[in-house]
Amino acid sequence: MKITAIKIRMVTKENDRLKAVASVVFDECFVLHDIKIIDGKLGLFIAMPSRKTPDGEYKDIAHPLNTETRDCINREVLAAYEKAAADAPAAV
Repeated sequence: MKITAIKIRMVTKENDRLKAVASVVFDECFVLHDIKIIDGKLGLFIAMPSRKTPDGEYKDIAHPLNTETRDCINREVLAAYEKAAADAPAAV
């Protein structure tokens, strides 16, 4: 499996931990939307698409099944975010 495209949509709310949302295309034939890029206590991390259950818990809708795939997605999405953030116009 190969990541063939990543689209980053920056979030512009001030004082919000959510920095952007990503869509990732795999092998030019499958897309995963709504991967959140969050600024946490230990730095940036990604959160897979999820939904809230009736008991208030969040469950991933889609997620990697192994650490190697999770690390690859994390690394590629955060690199694309850093590039998008660097290319974004400065806030006035």
